[in-house]
Amino acid sequence: MRARARHQCYQRHGRSTRGSRTVITVAGAVLCLMSASEVWAAPKDDPLAMHCAEFAGAVLPPELIALPTAGVQIESAAMVAATAPGNQQGGEYCRITGRIKALKAGTPDIRFDLNLPRRWNGRALQIGGGGYNGVVVSGTGVMPFSPDRAPLAQGYATFGDDSGHVGDSSLAVFGLVDEAVTNFGYAHLKKTHDVALALIARAYGRPPQRMYFAGGSTGGREGYTVMQRYPDDYDGVIANSPALNFTGVRLMGVKLGQAEFATPGGFIPPLLLEHVVQRTLAVCDRLDGAADGIISDVAGCREHEAEIIASLRCAGRAPSHDECLTDAQLSTLLVMRDGLSLPYKLAWGVTGDRGYNVFQGTHLSGLLGLAHQPERLPLPTFFANGYLFAQGDGYLRYFVTRDAAFESLRFDPLNPGKYRGQLVALSETIGAMNPDLARYIARGGKLITLQGLADEVISPNQTIAYYEALIDRFGIDQVDAFMRLYMVPGYQHGSGVFIPAVDLLGALDNWVTRGVAPETLIATDIAAATNGRSRPLCRYPLFPRYGGKGNVNLASSFACAEP
Repeated sequence: MRARARHQCYQRHGRSTRGSRTVITVAGAVLCLMSASEVWAAPKDDPLAMHCAEFAGAVLPPELIALPTAGVQIESAAMVAATAPGNQQGGEYCRITGRIKALKAGTPDIRFDLNLPRRWNGRALQIGGGGYNGVVVSGTGVMPFSPDRAPLAQGYATFGDDSGHVGDSSLAVFGLVDEAVTNFGYAHLKKTHDVALALIARAYGRPPQRMYFAGGSTGGREGYTVMQRYPDDYDGVIANSPALNFTGVRLMGVKLGQAEFATPGGFIPPLLLEHVVQRTLAVCDRLDGAADGIISDVAGCREHEAEIIASLRCAGRAPSHDECLTDAQLSTLLVMRDGLSLPYKLAWGVTGDRGYNVFQGTHLSGLLGLAHQPERLPLPTFFANGYLFAQGDGYLRYFVTRDAAFESLRFDPLNPGKYRGQLVALSETIGAMNPDLARYIARGGKLITLQGLADEVISPNQTIAYYEALIDRFGIDQVDAFMRLYMVPGYQHGSGVFIPAVDLLGALDNWVTRGVAPETLIATDIAAATNGRSRPLCRYPLFPRYGGKGNVNLASSFACAEP
């Protein structure tokens, strides 16, 4: 029977049955594997090392994955010694690399990495990507903005992928390939999950007790995607700064670019953008009780917005490059503040994208902010032409119009004409705006989302709107039973005047395995200028207010307050 299975397996995959091969079954599917004794002389009393060796060169059939593929090729599998150069995980692990083969010629494969620690804690963690992905998530490092050891060093089996294309995370050229777009939108998550699950079960003799997902930005969108599309696969999700309304934010970027480059005088020099922040701080910094460079009471600051705008307007004064804004420049900021309102519906009834906290302390002169030069480059870059516009321009050219020469400054997001159907279809493939998390909630899944109130890339107000939509659908009690939302004052999209470091994975695992729901968390600031100070992370809509006594750099001097 074994010989027949091996013969059939390799007949199917076009390989000879001669030589050192073995056949195993995982989740009911046959895997063609190299014989461990021939590949590497691993000790027979070391199951992980033996399985790691037999994975090298393995061919996994399409039936192993719930979505259509052309199978899987394991490219490498080897034990990494605890003393190996570059291994900072504190222990030995098996590192596996491979690719999930595309169905159609011309579509890139999905490349993935999987790490299996010798000291396994019985849990697995899938890690999301960023931007347009294009680079394999290795899963070996520390989670972003986490002060603790890497998950792999804690005993988690970790894995990630490149979402099905190769390239810089800013490049949208793969948008020309339908299968690659579907992979990027959602399919890569399920395909990689299923492969990793099968290999984990084979290596350890049992599947993970808990399966988690963690990511930020695009990875945050991916976290919401797996809850919406594959709720039975995950026990807990960390989805930070989630790029939920992907089409909406890309159209928002186009509209913003038009205000900057297609409207006379719409460009705002970086020095003037800094003046906006300083003026906002002068009015709002002390609203939370502490003059610490952080606007924590965003709702209170918004009540002063008209006053702030009036003080920034030139209003008869001679325009200056760093002291006041012309009406055209103010209009650019108002475009970003007001967001996008569409006269038609995207998937799941979405009719636009929420605006940003422009006059509540958001810095817009950094790498991910607005343009640094008044001329639009033929191929816009983040620094020269602003992150939102550069990304929106590429999205229009490659995903929407499929025309690399398309001029985005002449595109009307409100009246997209023949491209409306494509916009709607893309918003369903990539958008992650479906509020129906009933299945995930019913089976006990948990969710933690952290985002900056000063985020200049993904609007915090869009994330809040999704949270409020969940409350409208399920009620506050049911949402509180499965979700925690932490909005962080001063935190932007990976930078800011306060950059939180906090153990969200530990909080999630404690919630899932022990039923201990996280409440107020303590975050340490890792911003260079203020490294080491701490603040409470308050559950939305609460914010940290200084009590008037005690060290302003210690979280214990603050309490979570109602806005």
